[in-house]
Amino acid sequence: MRNNDNMSALPKYQRAFTLIEAIVVMSIVGIIGAMVAVFIKRPVEGYMDTARRAELTDTADTAMRRISRDVRLALPNSVRVNKLGAVEYLELLETRSGGRYRAESNSAGNGDILDFTQADLSFDVLGPLSALPGQQISANDLLVVYNFGIPGASAYNGDNSAVISGTAAGTLANETKINFSAAKLFPLASPGNRFQVVSGPVTYVCTPGGLDAQGNATGTLSRVWNYSVRAALPDGTYTGTPLTALLAKNVETCSFQYDPNVLNERNGLVAMQLKLTKNNESVNLYYEVHVSNVP
Repeated sequence: MRNNDNMSALPKYQRAFTLIEAIVVMSIVGIIGAMVAVFIKRPVEGYMDTARRAELTDTADTAMRRISRDVRLALPNSVRVNKLGAVEYLELLETRSGGRYRAESNSAGNGDILDFTQADLSFDVLGPLSALPGQQISANDLLVVYNFGIPGASAYNGDNSAVISGTAAGTLANETKINFSAAKLFPLASPGNRFQVVSGPVTYVCTPGGLDAQGNATGTLSRVWNYSVRAALPDGTYTGTPLTALLAKNVETCSFQYDPNVLNERNGLVAMQLKLTKNNESVNLYYEVHVSNVP
């Protein structure tokens, strides 16, 4: 009895709670949690959907901008497309630099001209060449004069291109001499005495794919470079030591279209479409890029 009297004498804030009280509290907390979850579910799902769409949009936009940048640097009349089955190819010859070649000697008869009457091994460039990173001429670059992209004047066929072996000081001050690894007779002279230096070909390969069980597209978009120039249309076969970079995954559909004569046969138009799908959420982008075809 004494112990019971001591328990009754304890203050209320020091007394324990019963099992029934604990169950009631847990039930109430569970009900409140379920109600809160109902209200939070939609905002969380909306945030995840927005983040996924932003990710897909950023991936597609970055890929399209990368292609557009290369297209704008393309050698005139070098853009070409091909489709084999569902796989689409966009190929171009990427220019690194350019300038004007010496077509006539100076008044004293000095200067190394680019001869169009016989095979030539070198010529002088009017003015200094660019020294900016990425624009410097290197050995094994291709020098192209007046590319029309047709038989007899096609850089893909090697008609109007020569392999550069190196550069040296020009015959006259402020000029640079470009040397070829083998003598070359160029078929056509440029009316503006212009030439372009090509670092090599670049191919964009788009392989569309269907959706997997999670609603993700299984296709890819890749960039391939560091391979040898060849006359055949791009078909996934490369010579040399090609390098490949993945630009986008989750590619469901894509297309490359090229119109070489969109404006007075001087400008071409590359149209690109790319659809990315992830978790059944899709983003579809369409780009158009003008390319100068003035040789």
